[in-house]
Amino acid sequence: MARIIAGVGSSHVPAIGAAMDNGKTDEPYWQPLFAGFEPAREWIDDVKPDVVILIYNDHASAFDLDIIPTFAIGVAPEFPPADEGYGPRKIPMIKGHPDLAWHLTESLIDDEFDMTICNKMPVDHGCSVPLSIMFGQPDEWPVTVIPIAVNVIQFPPPSGKRCYDLGRAIRRAVESYDEDLKVAVFGTGGMSHQLQGQRAGWTNPDFDKKFLDLLGPQPEELLSISPTEYIREAGSEGIELVMWFIMRGALDPEVREVHRHYHVPASNSAVGLIAYENSDR
Repeated sequence: MARIIAGVGSSHVPAIGAAMDNGKTDEPYWQPLFAGFEPAREWIDDVKPDVVILIYNDHASAFDLDIIPTFAIGVAPEFPPADEGYGPRKIPMIKGHPDLAWHLTESLIDDEFDMTICNKMPVDHGCSVPLSIMFGQPDEWPVTVIPIAVNVIQFPPPSGKRCYDLGRAIRRAVESYDEDLKVAVFGTGGMSHQLQGQRAGWTNPDFDKKFLDLLGPQPEELLSISPTEYIREAGSEGIELVMWFIMRGALDPEVREVHRHYHVPASNSAVGLIAYENSDR
């Protein structure tokens, strides 16, 4: 039987990928950020998941304002890096797990989550940067990946509770899959940041640190944060944090925090990374 063993919450700032791709990680601006990723990489190398279910939001790479699925799942055997205007990142092809992805799709739809099914889906920095944060720059990724894209671009986004419930449904789906697989769930996006308007560059470390403090032991206290409150407290792009609840919902009620890293700023954003293990890892 497949089982979920671990979860990761991670920012997906595109400049992090660019810093890695262009050999800038040891520069004074970037070094403190990347130093905080190393313990998480050592941990995931020890955990060795077979599959990562990676929750992210598309940034007009696979979708645009013509088609805006609330939840979209990739069932393809491969997901190429998207061209986001400066050419696709030169990273390994992201390999999918079609059998488990189709099983998830059927189970989630039976569980009343109406997933959009994607047989082709280029993936942008929202998906690729968390892989780079956790696995560095390998010749090929050590895991297969099932990408799930969430609409946090166009109002209305799904609520925190809806995302948490989707995580719980993902757990039920994984645990009903016969193959013996170790599965990790990555929830990505955030933390506080705003990319435009009078508050461009806004970050809120107090909000972010409270979010990190509560996410593991008391996630229910965060689920009622409204889109308006995210904008006010975490900036116009802070709503991305609802995707972390999908990861948290897929884990045990009680989890063990194994790593936390928080850094401000990185490309005008607050960056967070947190990793959890289930008790039966």
